[in-house]
Amino acid sequence: MDEKTMVNDILGSVKADLTAYQNAISECENTTLRQTLQQIRNNDESFQYELFKIAQTKGYYIPAAQATQTEVMTVKNELQ
Repeated sequence: MDEKTMVNDILGSVKADLTAYQNAISECENTTLRQTLQQIRNNDESFQYELFKIAQTKGYYIPAAQATQTEVMTVKNELQ
């Protein structure tokens, strides 16, 4: 398995983990457990972003084009 495949696989796994953490946090009644899950999620988000930056630098990951200001304003207006 090459490096690009491994990096993209890890990024996908962390993304799935972040979704699972968010679901658990939103349903968690115990504040200590909730805070622990939030801490783990925050650490994973930081890890994911650092790995994303490395992948982007190496050309392993190319993000979607940035939204135009008009598109941003349209969505913002629709959500208000």
